[in-house]
Amino acid sequence: MTPPEGAGRTHAPQAFWQPNGQPAAFGREALTAYAARVRDPVHVIADAGLGVGLGMGGRAGSGRDGYRLLGTVPPLYPEWLGDRSFCEAHGLRFPYVTGEMACGIATVRMVTAVARAGMLGFFGAAGLPADEVERAVVRLSAGLGRSGGWGVNLIHDPGAEDVVADVLLRHGVERISASAFMDLTPAVVRCAVSGLRADHTGRVVRRTHLFAKVSRPEVAAKFMAPAPAAILARLVDSRLITEEEAALAARIPVAGEVTVEADSGGHTDNRPLAAAFPVICRLRDRLGERHGHDTPVRIGAAGGIGDPAGVAAAFALGAAYVVTGSINQLTVEAGVSDAAKELLARAGIADTAMAPSADMFEAGIKVQVLRRGTMFAGRAARLYEIYRDHGSLEEIPARTLAGLERDLWRASVDDVWTATREFWAERDPAQLERAERDPRHRMALVFRWYLGMAGRWAIVGDRDRVTDYQLWCGPAVGAFNEWTAGSFLAEGGERTVAQVAYNLLEGAAALTRAHQLRVHGVPIPVAALSFAPRRLI
Repeated sequence: MTPPEGAGRTHAPQAFWQPNGQPAAFGREALTAYAARVRDPVHVIADAGLGVGLGMGGRAGSGRDGYRLLGTVPPLYPEWLGDRSFCEAHGLRFPYVTGEMACGIATVRMVTAVARAGMLGFFGAAGLPADEVERAVVRLSAGLGRSGGWGVNLIHDPGAEDVVADVLLRHGVERISASAFMDLTPAVVRCAVSGLRADHTGRVVRRTHLFAKVSRPEVAAKFMAPAPAAILARLVDSRLITEEEAALAARIPVAGEVTVEADSGGHTDNRPLAAAFPVICRLRDRLGERHGHDTPVRIGAAGGIGDPAGVAAAFALGAAYVVTGSINQLTVEAGVSDAAKELLARAGIADTAMAPSADMFEAGIKVQVLRRGTMFAGRAARLYEIYRDHGSLEEIPARTLAGLERDLWRASVDDVWTATREFWAERDPAQLERAERDPRHRMALVFRWYLGMAGRWAIVGDRDRVTDYQLWCGPAVGAFNEWTAGSFLAEGGERTVAQVAYNLLEGAAALTRAHQLRVHGVPIPVAALSFAPRRLI
């Protein structure tokens, strides 16, 4: 109901602004130029004949000379986007994270560059043997120290996650990003709980910060609540955590940071960020109230973030931090071949497809990959259809099997099985034991050989296998390519991970400032709602 005219209102004296060396801006070009100066305070002013405009510098006062002063918008820095407590907690300058692209695509070199730029980078440990993960951890620790802006991925892998968790905890890795978990496991709980202590006020202090990457509320809920008592008891009985750590774990959520992963490359539910993010934020608030958490879980945003508008939108939703993934494969530090980067650089926002996942093949789980320039998605889907329709390799019609040997494997089924057996004998012998008992599982392992090798061919740049490249890729790559087209960032050699990050953050700050002014009535031109890449370092 509209209150009566004048009811409940106070009439403060009007303020006025006078220029001093910098003229008032009312035209399109001038408004665009002033809106772009995000590090300066800007005055929102009004003139009876010109409408609402902007003023920089000058003098404000109560005299009636000059333009009417409607308000002043303070400076805005890229460092101030997101939740400032996130940067304080992790010793960062910017609320920006580079994700853990698997198989070492997120290299030690990339993570080091990100950390030295004042951001947080995660090493892509998924799919790598434990000794290779350990070597990476040793290099990162030596180069950055334990408390630098870096961490390592722990992916859900029943055959390997316990061993990787041992490595991370033994070397005191302080930030771990847990991905592809549909439920809590002893390994991920152990990482979150190990080293918990109470300070002099009784507040629980974490030694290890767990970042949980989720896309579904039911999974997010598990990480935003205290660890299950049964898992804690099991870890205590196994002497992997202490009774004190278990008691403290009951007072805090498993993860201090939860990353909402929207329509991303790799494992994804293809959910729009604008739909998924608020749902999980509200869930966080309800669980925090239920469990009496003193410090709210910080919620970050990932998936589909490939240009400044995407970054600004994520922060506008309330993200404490943003995570980029697919686009970092285009950077010079990425551990993927030039041939693969060439394919990614031609992708548009619709040039992706869903394909069977190597690690969750039998469950029918899919990952998002590049479609343009590669036939991987269709070939992988064909493998899953054959797996779904047959009980063993022996049941596959001879003609179909011959086609696989000729077109996909380029080897006999016996040779593929030999290579598969050698891999699993070293990685997880239990898989071979199961294959001896279950012919269908043996077939799945053979089919997974192609899926795994397809990713490997893209990393090493096997030019003879370009049409089989598996490149985890979401629509963010297309957005990035369109945004950088015609700019210096269209050149592969210019795309350092820090240069890309700085441009995304600077652009997000510029767009955020433009929107601030627009909601205050300033007729912001369309040109102010875009940001062209520029050399920032």
